Amino acid sequence: MGERCDRECTPRDSVDALLDAWSQQRPELDTSPIGVVQRLGRVRDHLDEQTAAVLGNYGVTPASFSVLVTLARLCPCGPVSQRLLADQLGLTPGTVSVRIDRLADDGLVTRRPDPASKRNVLIELTDRGREVFERVAPAHLSNEDRMLAALSGDERELLGDLLRKLLVEFEGSSGAAERLGLSLTPAHVTIEMRESVGLPRVPGLLVRQVDAGSAAAAAGIQAGDVLVVAGGRELRSASSLYAAIEDAGDELPVDLLRGNQELTVDLVLATGASIVGAAAGPASRPGEHCV
Repeated sequence: MGERCDRECTPRDSVDALLDAWSQQRPELDTSPIGVVQRLGRVRDHLDEQTAAVLGNYGVTPASFSVLVTLARLCPCGPVSQRLLADQLGLTPGTVSVRIDRLADDGLVTRRPDPASKRNVLIELTDRGREVFERVAPAHLSNEDRMLAALSGDERELLGDLLRKLLVEFEGSSGAAERLGLSLTPAHVTIEMRESVGLPRVPGLLVRQVDAGSAAAAAGIQAGDVLVVAGGRELRSASSLYAAIEDAGDELPVDLLRGNQELTVDLVLATGASIVGAAAGPASRPGEHCV
């Protein structure tokens, strides 16, 4: 009775109706990813709509506010280069330039040539820009807190941890792990690359590079291997590997695939070695992990 009530009393949303429709039309399809991806997208739509409404009360758009927030964070007492601003916002220089034009027209920022580089300009908040930020920021944060009111503090923390785990797989990691001398590709890219060469779909971490003289090299791990289990943990994410390393003693058993061949190796972990997790940069690709 309790199990039936749990199932029947669970609130239903628009995605449940979508899943029901697909289960009736195409019961052979695994539509479970829809439950996550569609809900992420639809929740984001609601958040964006309500955020825009609050910011609009202050005459600011979400795009403009993202620039004001970033400038306030990067340069509390001075200018910041437009190139750095573009990097922080994850936008192209052209897009940032358009936003800066609008903010400058509104008297919220100033722009001047960078004396250190003829190809760059320096951006700085005006007094009015700082005043707008100081007025809008508290209202914006209060609104975000309001939109998460359905979640308890523990639920917010859990959701944040899960979203971090997923985001790390797309952006790369700046978290910590014992340095093994490996460059790894996240699971969603590993699946794509294996399928492209006719290999079975396996969630794991594809080894792109092994550093000479590293623990990984000593264990016999090779570029092209797929790490699937470490210390009993499924390696669906770099976070799982980090956790396995933290829990391990002097050795970490790792199950891997070399093509279709299943192998197990033991990684010897150096005591007190530097703890590093590299984000995507000159030596790595977006979403790639160096451990």
